[in-house]
Amino acid sequence: MKKILFPTDFSDVSKNAFIYALKLADAIDAEIITLHVYQLDSPAYLDVSIYLQEIYEYEELTNFENYKDEVPVLRKIAEANNLEHIKISNVLLQGSLVEEVVKLSKKENIDFIVMGTKGATHLREIFLGTIATKIMNESKAIVLAIPEKCEFKPIEKILFTTKYDIKDIEALQKVQTLANIFHSHIDCLNVKPPHTVYKDDFIVDFKNVFKNQNVAFHSILSNDVEGEILDFIEKNNINMIAIHVQHRSFFQKLFEVSLSKKLAFHSKIPILSIQ
Repeated sequence: MKKILFPTDFSDVSKNAFIYALKLADAIDAEIITLHVYQLDSPAYLDVSIYLQEIYEYEELTNFENYKDEVPVLRKIAEANNLEHIKISNVLLQGSLVEEVVKLSKKENIDFIVMGTKGATHLREIFLGTIATKIMNESKAIVLAIPEKCEFKPIEKILFTTKYDIKDIEALQKVQTLANIFHSHIDCLNVKPPHTVYKDDFIVDFKNVFKNQNVAFHSILSNDVEGEILDFIEKNNINMIAIHVQHRSFFQKLFEVSLSKKLAFHSKIPILSIQ
């Protein structure tokens, strides 16, 4: 059985993302491990160790009580979506979120990490935030990030951004495996500036590898790379965007286009990150 790790802070953003975790688990016959990580703050104004110990014990108890109250809420979400048959186990840990997610992913051989993400408050901030970005970089699992205002929709169309680099083929194969499960169509899109010679364009190899799959290949000449991608998403009713982690710097730039486009894009598109 495959495994999905679901880091949660029990916020509305996280609960919304849990529906995607459930739907994915149902589609691939997986179990879900929910993970809540908390940190103990060390009060700077107290020097007496016995008081510190009492405070730590109190904070740990409080965290446990909150955790105990919130776990049944996730089960109710599963029941409300007729997915109560999915096996769900729950883990509560003290530590750093990114570190604990990476460690548990390795220990449990996690296949997917599904997590909610909150939008940036400033234009220059990366949409996914430092937490999700670090998890994408450090974990070997496929990461599915769900924006806070994203409502669940069947994954019918997936956009895979690529430069048709040969290294992207393996990443696209992983996306295609998921697309087969959801019966989704994949659009591969490369937007490159005009008047530029590309010697490493392996689009023919891509077409040969995926010739019998539901995959289409597009190349657009434009100086407005990010704008063309956003327009493609809107015009083609894309339900999910998939990226190869090695192109993360470009991916970050994609979310720094214009505020209006940025907010419209972030409100509805899940992001699939492939290591």
